[in-house]
Amino acid sequence: MSMNKKRVLSGIRATGRLHLGNYLGAVKGMLALQEDSEYETFYMVADLHTLTTPYDKEKLQENTRNVILDYLAAGLDPEKSTIFVQSHIPEHTELAFLFSTVVSIARMQHLPTYKEKVMQNPEHNTMALLNYPVLMAADILIYKADSVPVGIDQEPHLEVSREVARKMNDTYGTDFPEPKRFVNKSLPAGRQGEYVPSLTGEGKMSKSVEGSYINLTDDLETIRKKLASAPTDSGRGKKVPTAGGVANLLKFVELFEGEDRRKEYEKAYSEKGIAYSELKEELAKAIYKELQPIQKKRVELEKNPEYVDKVLKDGAEKARKVAQETVKEVRKKMGLS
Repeated sequence: MSMNKKRVLSGIRATGRLHLGNYLGAVKGMLALQEDSEYETFYMVADLHTLTTPYDKEKLQENTRNVILDYLAAGLDPEKSTIFVQSHIPEHTELAFLFSTVVSIARMQHLPTYKEKVMQNPEHNTMALLNYPVLMAADILIYKADSVPVGIDQEPHLEVSREVARKMNDTYGTDFPEPKRFVNKSLPAGRQGEYVPSLTGEGKMSKSVEGSYINLTDDLETIRKKLASAPTDSGRGKKVPTAGGVANLLKFVELFEGEDRRKEYEKAYSEKGIAYSELKEELAKAIYKELQPIQKKRVELEKNPEYVDKVLKDGAEKARKVAQETVKEVRKKMGLS
């Protein structure tokens, strides 16, 4: 790495095809950083993180491949970014174990995300789930990355990464940076790794909530159907809702049609009213327009599996070279070699 370049690491779990939440929340930021000559970018599919919650082992390979295809179709470029699969770099898990020696169990148990996942899957309260943020710290710090384009919900995990970096530096004299969440200021709010709402009107867009997401591979008809079931109200009132289905729809209008269009709808809401069937039709077309070039490129990639295999092989080699250097250094400082 050239001395003046900052390193970036980001990854998405291998839960199948990417949806708009992944695209706006992570991939848009990843693309912006890839095109910025100040940064050296490492982008992975976090298949090991997928194992921390119930998953289908028969589909894991296919789901991992789908994320890679979506990455490449959306514009991640192996000439500009190192693109790889997490489990192809065994040093991640080795470093995670070494890091776990400076992290207390109590600290991990207090994380809100951990408590949330245990509530969702009480019978899957595993060591892997507890260690999730330690593995995430290893993912980031193994490349000495100082920026991470992730959603705001990952901030507690990033705080763990910073703590691990500080403790390793203080205890063993390593030189890990304290990574920060990257927010792309040149993109409108919501396109900067922020919160992308669910179509159900509650919470964020998520693969685990049926009816909450639109996939990057969805055609116009599918997008229409999914938007049709998004909850609304009468379309008229004194005050524009700030939460729930209507607020979320207006958020999507802002994301895909711009802030001015959203303001027009807000004005209509308090005056003549909104016809949601028209809003949803216009929105469906705007979303599909953005997804069309991505879908076209994806079809081409599906026809060329050898190219995708080469991208993964080259990416793993480049990533592993850096990862091995870091682990070697840490082992030495910890007295292992």
